[in-house]
Amino acid sequence: MELAKYMRGRVTVLALEGELDSATSGEARKRISELVPSDGAALLDLGGMTYMSSAGLRVLLLVYRQVRQLGVPLALARLNPDVAEVMTGTGFIDFFTVVDSVDDGVEALSG
Repeated sequence: MELAKYMRGRVTVLALEGELDSATSGEARKRISELVPSDGAALLDLGGMTYMSSAGLRVLLLVYRQVRQLGVPLALARLNPDVAEVMTGTGFIDFFTVVDSVDDGVEALSG
């Protein structure tokens, strides 16, 4: 699993690529937690995610709890259909603002 961080105005974009599963979730959780801003907004770009297991869902839930505690708005962008299906089936999708593109996410979080 790869993780890249870049800024779009006040929005911290964290782009995840690869598989988020039991083998990668511990390190992913640690790195995402360190990169989540304490102010501004956060956007998780999941367009490069090829697979997400229940361990990956747990990572997203923990990130969601972290940003809520910090008062930082969070959105998810570019969910591939398989990941979206898993999140919808478990009800996790309802916790997040979900957008089609990074540009849409930046706009939603900036407005």
